[in-house]
Amino acid sequence: MGGKTGNKAGYFDKLKGLLQDYQSIFIVSVDNVSSQQMHEIRQSLRGEGVVLMGKNTMVRRALKTFMADIPEYERLLPFVRGNIGFVFTNGDLKDIRDKILANKVAAPARAGALAPTDVWVPAGNTGMEPGKTSFFQALGVPTKIARGTIEITTDLKLIEAGAKVGPSEATLLNLLNISPFTYGMGIAQVYDQGNAFPPHVLDIGEEQLLKAFSTAITTIAAVSLAINFPTLPSVIHSLVNGYKKVLAIAIETDFSWPEIDELKDRIANPDAYASSAPAATETAAVTETKAEEKEDSEKEESDDDGGFGGLFD
Repeated sequence: MGGKTGNKAGYFDKLKGLLQDYQSIFIVSVDNVSSQQMHEIRQSLRGEGVVLMGKNTMVRRALKTFMADIPEYERLLPFVRGNIGFVFTNGDLKDIRDKILANKVAAPARAGALAPTDVWVPAGNTGMEPGKTSFFQALGVPTKIARGTIEITTDLKLIEAGAKVGPSEATLLNLLNISPFTYGMGIAQVYDQGNAFPPHVLDIGEEQLLKAFSTAITTIAAVSLAINFPTLPSVIHSLVNGYKKVLAIAIETDFSWPEIDELKDRIANPDAYASSAPAATETAAVTETKAEEKEDSEKEESDDDGGFGGLFD
Protein backbone atom coordinates (compact mmCIF):
# COMPACT_ATOMS: atom_id res chain seq x y z
CA MET A 1 0.00 0.00 0.00
CA GLY A 2 2.84 2.37 0.86
CA GLY A 3 4.36 1.78 -2.57
CA LYS A 4 1.12 2.63 -4.37
CA THR A 5 0.65 5.76 -2.26
CA GLY A 6 4.19 6.82 -3.02
CA ASN A 7 3.72 6.26 -6.74
CA LYS A 8 0.49 8.26 -6.69
CA ALA A 9 2.15 11.15 -4.84
CA GLY A 10 5.07 11.05 -7.25
CA TYR A 11 2.73 11.15 -10.24
CA PHE A 12 0.75 14.04 -8.73
CA ASP A 13 3.95 16.00 -8.17
CA LYS A 14 5.18 15.31 -11.69
CA LEU A 15 1.88 16.32 -13.28
CA LYS A 16 1.68 19.45 -11.17
CA GLY A 17 5.24 20.42 -12.07
CA LEU A 18 4.54 19.99 -15.78
CA LEU A 19 1.34 22.03 -15.55
CA GLN A 20 3.31 24.84 -13.92
CA ASP A 21 6.28 24.69 -16.31
CA TYR A 22 4.35 24.47 -19.60
CA GLN A 23 1.59 26.76 -20.83
CA SER A 24 0.22 24.49 -23.59
CA ILE A 25 -1.01 20.90 -23.55
CA PHE A 26 -2.01 18.52 -26.32
CA ILE A 27 -4.44 15.83 -25.16
CA VAL A 28 -3.53 12.96 -27.47
CA SER A 29 -5.21 9.65 -28.28
CA VAL A 30 -2.83 6.69 -28.31
CA ASP A 31 -5.00 3.86 -29.64
CA ASN A 32 -2.91 1.25 -31.48
CA VAL A 33 0.30 3.22 -30.83
CA SER A 34 3.21 0.88 -30.18
CA SER A 35 5.87 1.40 -27.55
CA GLN A 36 8.42 1.93 -30.36
CA GLN A 37 6.30 4.74 -31.78
CA MET A 38 6.02 6.31 -28.33
CA HIS A 39 9.80 6.22 -28.04
CA GLU A 40 10.25 7.83 -31.45
CA ILE A 41 7.71 10.56 -30.68
CA ARG A 42 9.48 11.34 -27.41
CA GLN A 43 12.74 11.56 -29.32
CA SER A 44 11.30 13.95 -31.91
CA LEU A 45 9.93 16.21 -29.15
CA ARG A 46 13.08 16.24 -27.05
CA GLY A 47 13.81 19.78 -25.92
CA GLU A 48 10.40 21.02 -27.11
CA GLY A 49 7.84 18.91 -25.30
CA VAL A 50 7.24 16.21 -22.70
CA VAL A 51 4.94 13.20 -23.10
CA LEU A 52 3.14 12.01 -19.98
CA MET A 53 0.86 8.99 -19.72
CA GLY A 54 -1.22 7.85 -16.76
CA LYS A 55 -4.43 6.20 -15.65
CA ASN A 56 -7.44 8.38 -16.28
CA THR A 57 -8.77 7.99 -12.73
CA MET A 58 -5.45 9.19 -11.35
CA VAL A 59 -5.28 12.09 -13.81
CA ARG A 60 -8.81 13.24 -12.98
CA ARG A 61 -8.13 13.01 -9.26
CA ALA A 62 -4.95 15.03 -9.64
CA LEU A 63 -6.63 17.72 -11.74
CA LYS A 64 -9.47 18.07 -9.23
CA THR A 65 -6.86 18.55 -6.51
CA PHE A 66 -5.10 21.29 -8.50
CA MET A 67 -8.35 23.05 -9.43
CA ALA A 68 -8.53 24.64 -6.00
CA ASP A 69 -5.59 26.85 -7.00
CA ILE A 70 -6.14 27.01 -10.77
CA PRO A 71 -9.84 26.57 -11.74
CA GLU A 72 -8.97 26.58 -15.48
CA TYR A 73 -7.82 22.96 -15.20
CA GLU A 74 -11.49 21.99 -15.07
CA ARG A 75 -11.57 22.49 -18.84
CA LEU A 76 -9.31 19.45 -19.22
CA LEU A 77 -11.55 17.03 -17.32
CA PRO A 78 -14.13 16.31 -20.09
CA PHE A 79 -11.37 15.03 -22.37
CA VAL A 80 -9.72 12.67 -19.88
CA ARG A 81 -11.45 9.57 -21.17
CA GLY A 82 -10.41 6.64 -23.31
CA ASN A 83 -6.84 5.83 -24.16
CA ILE A 84 -5.24 9.27 -23.90
CA GLY A 85 -2.05 10.99 -22.85
CA PHE A 86 -0.58 14.48 -22.56
CA VAL A 87 2.07 16.36 -24.49
CA PHE A 88 3.29 19.46 -22.62
CA THR A 89 5.04 22.22 -24.56
CA ASN A 90 5.99 25.89 -24.67
CA GLY A 91 6.84 25.73 -28.37
CA ASP A 92 4.93 26.74 -31.49
CA LEU A 93 1.67 24.80 -31.42
CA LYS A 94 1.58 24.13 -35.17
CA ASP A 95 5.14 22.77 -35.22
CA ILE A 96 4.51 20.53 -32.21
CA ARG A 97 1.21 19.37 -33.72
CA ASP A 98 2.97 18.36 -36.92
CA LYS A 99 5.65 16.42 -35.04
CA ILE A 100 3.04 14.57 -33.01
CA LEU A 101 1.09 13.54 -36.11
CA ALA A 102 4.12 12.79 -38.28
CA ASN A 103 4.91 9.40 -36.76
CA LYS A 104 2.57 6.97 -38.52
CA VAL A 105 3.04 3.28 -39.27
CA ALA A 106 1.15 1.10 -41.73
CA ALA A 107 -0.84 -1.73 -40.20
CA PRO A 108 -2.79 -4.67 -41.60
CA ALA A 109 -6.55 -4.84 -41.20
CA ARG A 110 -7.68 -6.78 -38.15
CA ALA A 111 -11.12 -8.36 -37.78
CA GLY A 112 -13.28 -6.32 -35.42
CA ALA A 113 -11.22 -3.11 -35.75
CA LEU A 114 -12.91 0.12 -36.81
CA ALA A 115 -11.72 1.39 -40.18
CA PRO A 116 -10.37 4.96 -39.77
CA THR A 117 -10.68 5.55 -43.53
CA ASP A 118 -12.33 4.00 -46.58
CA VAL A 119 -10.56 0.86 -47.76
CA TRP A 120 -10.29 0.25 -51.50
CA VAL A 121 -9.21 -2.86 -53.35
CA PRO A 122 -7.46 -1.72 -56.56
CA ALA A 123 -7.99 -3.33 -59.93
CA GLY A 124 -5.19 -5.56 -61.17
CA ASN A 125 -3.83 -9.07 -61.26
CA THR A 126 -3.74 -10.75 -57.84
CA GLY A 127 -1.45 -13.63 -58.83
CA MET A 128 -3.85 -16.07 -57.11
CA GLU A 129 -5.01 -19.31 -58.61
CA PRO A 130 -8.56 -19.60 -60.06
CA GLY A 131 -9.66 -21.87 -57.21
CA LYS A 132 -10.09 -18.83 -54.94
CA THR A 133 -12.57 -17.09 -57.23
CA SER A 134 -15.49 -17.98 -54.96
CA PHE A 135 -13.81 -16.13 -52.10
CA PHE A 136 -13.81 -12.93 -54.13
CA GLN A 137 -17.37 -13.48 -55.30
CA ALA A 138 -18.59 -13.83 -51.70
CA LEU A 139 -17.28 -10.32 -51.01
CA GLY A 140 -18.69 -8.91 -54.25
CA VAL A 141 -15.28 -8.26 -55.79
CA PRO A 142 -15.53 -8.28 -59.62
CA THR A 143 -12.93 -10.63 -61.11
CA LYS A 144 -11.94 -12.53 -64.21
CA ILE A 145 -9.41 -15.22 -65.06
CA ALA A 146 -6.44 -13.86 -66.98
CA ARG A 147 -3.38 -15.99 -67.85
CA GLY A 148 -4.36 -18.61 -65.29
CA THR A 149 -4.70 -16.15 -62.37
CA ILE A 150 -7.45 -14.07 -60.79
CA GLU A 151 -7.61 -10.46 -61.92
CA ILE A 152 -9.74 -7.78 -60.21
CA THR A 153 -11.46 -5.88 -63.01
CA THR A 154 -12.44 -2.61 -61.27
CA ASP A 155 -11.54 -0.70 -58.12
CA LEU A 156 -13.87 -1.59 -55.26
CA LYS A 157 -14.55 0.12 -51.93
CA LEU A 158 -14.37 -2.83 -49.59
CA ILE A 159 -14.91 -1.10 -46.21
CA GLU A 160 -16.50 2.23 -45.33
CA ALA A 161 -14.76 4.57 -42.90
CA GLY A 162 -16.01 3.94 -39.35
CA ALA A 163 -17.28 0.42 -40.14
CA LYS A 164 -15.98 -2.68 -38.45
CA VAL A 165 -13.60 -4.88 -40.40
CA GLY A 166 -15.11 -8.34 -40.90
CA PRO A 167 -13.10 -11.58 -40.85
CA SER A 168 -13.53 -12.09 -44.61
CA GLU A 169 -12.44 -8.54 -45.44
CA ALA A 170 -9.41 -8.84 -43.15
CA THR A 171 -8.44 -12.17 -44.75
CA LEU A 172 -8.77 -10.78 -48.28
CA LEU A 173 -6.69 -7.70 -47.51
CA ASN A 174 -3.99 -9.83 -45.94
CA LEU A 175 -3.98 -12.19 -48.96
CA LEU A 176 -3.50 -9.15 -51.20
CA ASN A 177 -0.73 -7.80 -48.92
CA ILE A 178 -2.70 -4.60 -48.39
CA SER A 179 -2.06 -2.74 -45.12
CA PRO A 180 -4.78 -0.10 -45.42
CA PHE A 181 -4.50 1.58 -42.04
CA THR A 182 -1.93 3.84 -40.45
CA TYR A 183 -1.70 4.29 -36.72
CA GLY A 184 -0.14 6.98 -34.63
CA MET A 185 -0.95 9.61 -32.05
CA GLY A 186 -4.08 11.64 -32.67
CA ILE A 187 -4.94 14.99 -31.10
CA ALA A 188 -8.24 15.15 -29.21
CA GLN A 189 -7.97 18.66 -27.76
CA VAL A 190 -5.57 21.53 -27.25
CA TYR A 191 -5.22 23.49 -23.99
CA ASP A 192 -3.39 26.80 -24.17
CA GLN A 193 -3.11 29.32 -21.35
CA GLY A 194 -6.44 28.42 -19.79
CA ASN A 195 -8.37 27.91 -23.04
CA ALA A 196 -9.37 24.56 -24.52
CA PHE A 197 -10.16 24.19 -28.24
CA PRO A 198 -10.23 21.50 -30.97
CA PRO A 199 -7.05 20.98 -33.01
CA HIS A 200 -8.48 22.27 -36.30
CA VAL A 201 -8.42 25.78 -34.79
CA LEU A 202 -4.65 25.74 -35.33
CA ASP A 203 -5.26 25.74 -39.09
CA ILE A 204 -7.11 29.07 -38.97
CA GLY A 205 -4.91 31.74 -40.55
CA GLU A 206 -4.64 35.44 -39.83
CA GLU A 207 -6.56 36.33 -43.01
CA GLN A 208 -9.52 34.21 -41.90
CA LEU A 209 -9.54 35.86 -38.48
CA LEU A 210 -9.43 39.34 -39.99
CA LYS A 211 -12.21 38.48 -42.45
CA ALA A 212 -14.41 37.08 -39.68
CA PHE A 213 -13.69 40.12 -37.49
CA SER A 214 -14.53 42.51 -40.33
CA THR A 215 -17.77 40.64 -41.09
CA ALA A 216 -18.77 40.75 -37.42
CA ILE A 217 -18.14 44.51 -37.22
CA THR A 218 -20.20 45.10 -40.38
CA THR A 219 -23.06 43.00 -39.00
CA ILE A 220 -23.03 44.81 -35.64
CA ALA A 221 -23.03 48.19 -37.38
CA ALA A 222 -25.92 47.21 -39.68
CA VAL A 223 -28.06 45.87 -36.80
CA SER A 224 -27.27 48.90 -34.64
CA LEU A 225 -28.32 51.32 -37.39
CA ALA A 226 -31.47 49.32 -38.14
CA ILE A 227 -32.69 49.34 -34.51
CA ASN A 228 -31.29 52.82 -33.79
CA PHE A 229 -29.10 51.52 -30.97
CA PRO A 230 -25.65 53.15 -30.86
CA THR A 231 -22.59 50.92 -30.65
CA LEU A 232 -18.91 51.59 -31.28
CA PRO A 233 -18.94 50.16 -34.86
CA SER A 234 -22.06 52.18 -35.77
CA VAL A 235 -21.10 55.56 -34.27
CA ILE A 236 -19.07 56.72 -37.28
CA HIS A 237 -21.94 55.81 -39.62
CA SER A 238 -24.43 57.64 -37.40
CA LEU A 239 -22.25 60.76 -37.42
CA VAL A 240 -21.87 60.71 -41.20
CA ASN A 241 -25.58 60.08 -41.75
CA GLY A 242 -26.44 62.86 -39.28
CA TYR A 243 -24.12 65.29 -41.05
CA LYS A 244 -25.71 64.43 -44.41
CA LYS A 245 -29.14 65.25 -42.95
CA VAL A 246 -27.85 68.57 -41.58
CA LEU A 247 -26.45 69.44 -45.03
CA ALA A 248 -29.75 68.57 -46.70
CA ILE A 249 -31.69 70.78 -44.25
CA ALA A 250 -29.25 73.67 -44.64
CA ILE A 251 -29.51 73.55 -48.44
CA GLU A 252 -33.32 73.58 -48.37
CA THR A 253 -33.60 76.34 -45.74
CA ASP A 254 -32.03 79.68 -44.85
CA PHE A 255 -30.06 78.13 -42.02
CA SER A 256 -26.38 78.63 -42.76
CA TRP A 257 -22.84 78.63 -41.41
CA PRO A 258 -19.52 79.57 -43.04
CA GLU A 259 -18.67 76.09 -44.25
CA ILE A 260 -22.03 75.61 -46.01
CA ASP A 261 -22.13 79.04 -47.71
CA GLU A 262 -19.78 78.00 -50.54
CA LEU A 263 -21.74 74.80 -51.17
CA LYS A 264 -24.98 76.79 -51.38
CA ASP A 265 -23.36 79.28 -53.75
CA ARG A 266 -22.02 76.46 -55.96
CA ILE A 267 -25.51 74.99 -56.22
CA ALA A 268 -27.08 78.40 -56.96
CA ASN A 269 -24.39 79.55 -59.46
CA PRO A 270 -22.77 76.50 -61.06
CA ASP A 271 -21.46 78.48 -64.05
CA ALA A 272 -19.43 80.75 -61.83
CA TYR A 273 -17.49 77.79 -60.51
CA ALA A 274 -16.80 76.21 -63.90
CA SER A 275 -13.17 75.25 -63.69
CA SER A 276 -10.75 77.14 -65.91
CA ALA A 277 -8.60 74.05 -66.10
CA PRO A 278 -10.46 72.54 -69.08
CA ALA A 279 -10.26 75.85 -70.99
CA ALA A 280 -6.55 76.15 -70.27
CA THR A 281 -6.05 72.58 -71.33
CA GLU A 282 -7.95 73.18 -74.54
CA THR A 283 -5.85 76.33 -75.29
CA ALA A 284 -2.66 74.39 -74.69
CA ALA A 285 -3.87 71.61 -77.00
CA VAL A 286 -4.69 74.12 -79.76
CA THR A 287 -1.28 75.77 -79.40
CA GLU A 288 0.43 72.39 -79.55
CA THR A 289 -1.57 71.42 -82.67
CA LYS A 290 -0.64 74.67 -84.44
CA ALA A 291 3.03 74.15 -83.58
CA GLU A 292 2.90 70.62 -85.05
CA GLU A 293 1.20 71.91 -88.22
CA LYS A 294 3.87 74.60 -88.63
CA GLU A 295 6.63 72.05 -88.19
CA ASP A 296 5.04 69.71 -90.75
CA SER A 297 4.68 72.62 -93.21
CA GLU A 298 8.34 73.58 -92.91
CA LYS A 299 9.33 69.96 -93.38
CA GLU A 300 7.26 69.69 -96.57
CA GLU A 301 8.84 72.86 -97.99
CA SER A 302 12.28 71.47 -97.28
CA ASP A 303 11.37 68.23 -99.03
CA ASP A 304 10.12 70.17 -102.11
CA ASP A 305 13.54 71.90 -102.53
CA GLY A 306 15.06 68.46 -102.97
CA GLY A 307 17.91 69.56 -100.79
CA PHE A 308 19.17 72.16 -103.40
CA GLY A 309 17.31 75.22 -102.14
CA GLY A 310 20.55 76.95 -101.17
CA LEU A 311 21.92 76.89 -104.75
CA PHE A 312 19.20 79.23 -106.12
CA ASP A 313 19.07 81.81 -103.33
